[in-house]
Amino acid sequence: MAEIRIRKRKRLRNKEAKALADEISAIVGVPVFDGDEPIDRAESPDFDLIYVGNDILGMIVGDKPFLTLRGVLRYEPVKRYVTIDMGAVPYIANGADCMGPGIVEADPEIAEGDFVWIRDINNKRPLAVGISQRSGEELSKKLPGKAIKTLNTVGDKLWKAGE
Repeated sequence: MAEIRIRKRKRLRNKEAKALADEISAIVGVPVFDGDEPIDRAESPDFDLIYVGNDILGMIVGDKPFLTLRGVLRYEPVKRYVTIDMGAVPYIANGADCMGPGIVEADPEIAEGDFVWIRDINNKRPLAVGISQRSGEELSKKLPGKAIKTLNTVGDKLWKAGE
């Protein structure tokens, strides 16, 4: 199990948990955190984490909540996706930021600064979660330069904390 320093893990009240779940559900287009398991919020050095049971399924950066990669795998969102070509997959899997030319398709509703999840073109499986540096239309134009700042990928310390 990877080491993530956690401080101040606290259980959310049902009202707080439902408000958080509703906010994330509106963003990703599917229901999340069904309420059967307790939901906790914990501070880490990079961002706040959302525990559902003992799994880290969400994160809060600033005031914006979103799913971690494990959360994306569990709840299978239908919004905020960015599809990349297979040539970019090894770089994204190793934690690199997503560059514009590797993007094949993007959800047109994405705005600059929004959380997004990155998937490959062949399998449509999630590879990473990040923050978009451009709007959905600009992402689809394949402009050069960094397009998405990657926060959580397969194999990073946040991913390994769930093993």
